[in-house]
Amino acid sequence: MRETAPGERRVALVPETVGRLAKSGNEVIVERGAGEASSFPDRMYTEAGGTIGDAWDAELVLKVAKPSDEELARLRQGAVLIAFLSPLSNHDLVRELGRRRVTALSMDAIPRITRAQPMDALSSQATVAGYKAVLLAAAALPKFFPMLTTAAGTIAPAKAFVIGAGVAGLQAIATARRLGAVVEAFDTRPVVKEQVQSLGAKFLEVDLGETGEGAGGYAKELSEEAHRREVQLLAKAVKENDIVITTAAIPGRPAPKLITADMVRSMKPGSVIVDLAAETGGNTDLTEAGKVIDVDGVRVDGTTNIPSTMPYHASQMYSRNIQSLLGLMITKEGKLNLDMSDEVIRGTVITKDGEVVHDATRKAIGEKVPA
Repeated sequence: MRETAPGERRVALVPETVGRLAKSGNEVIVERGAGEASSFPDRMYTEAGGTIGDAWDAELVLKVAKPSDEELARLRQGAVLIAFLSPLSNHDLVRELGRRRVTALSMDAIPRITRAQPMDALSSQATVAGYKAVLLAAAALPKFFPMLTTAAGTIAPAKAFVIGAGVAGLQAIATARRLGAVVEAFDTRPVVKEQVQSLGAKFLEVDLGETGEGAGGYAKELSEEAHRREVQLLAKAVKENDIVITTAAIPGRPAPKLITADMVRSMKPGSVIVDLAAETGGNTDLTEAGKVIDVDGVRVDGTTNIPSTMPYHASQMYSRNIQSLLGLMITKEGKLNLDMSDEVIRGTVITKDGEVVHDATRKAIGEKVPA
């Protein structure tokens, strides 16, 4: 499908994946111009074995962003939809999908288990975001990243601080190190210390009295006292660094506030903050989603949907995630078969047969979860 959400340049299927699906005997219909913004023109799809046409009447509809109201109206009843649906916060959408008897699978609900790693679209897109966040910071910072020895003397390296050592954070650390910065990182989960250090960064430690690791590998909200200790540590680190990349997020909840307005103003003029949690409220008190602002000479970048700014590879990775998921759903005979006894399928399906069947989503919208 051609994405209609403002600023969305990714596409759910790239020609590479269309070719593999077509060779397996599936008919793949691609909406005209669907891949243009990602540098995949229509001719690449037809050469791969796809057909350019109206895809909204298909048995299986694949998207990146959640469908708009207009797109929902075009979706036939009983269809299977796969997209980023954010079901824990898009309650009206979930109810409407159920009402239309759409079998909806959300790519941000893929269980974080070893077998599901090839389908983990959150991780693939976080990789893009972490990489690009550092490039945004490097382009805006009025300093070199690496240490340079020149005829004019030695230039000290930039100092970068990454908050959150999930997929995005680790990619940000690796990218900043490749560019030559001195990097520090912090995470509420002590288990990531070794990963941070393996990338050449210093891991900042503080005894929070608890861990921020939640179920399924996702982060959880800290207690008030643990959060207070966390902020105290962050205040010193933020002040001492030229670049801060924040990645802290909690599924279905507003992003935790980790950087106060005073902390932003304590940074040196010319410093840069790139807030990857801007879309869910931001990790700083001053972040404005979709905007880049100046606070006493400090740049606070609230750019949203950063993966969409690198649509070619973001689409390629997402498309491969989709293909891996479809491998569990399409039989050798080319028939759709959602085996709800499969842990991955069961954890990804949000609505089916007119009902919300995803336990976490049921809780979020206030429905009773069967015992």
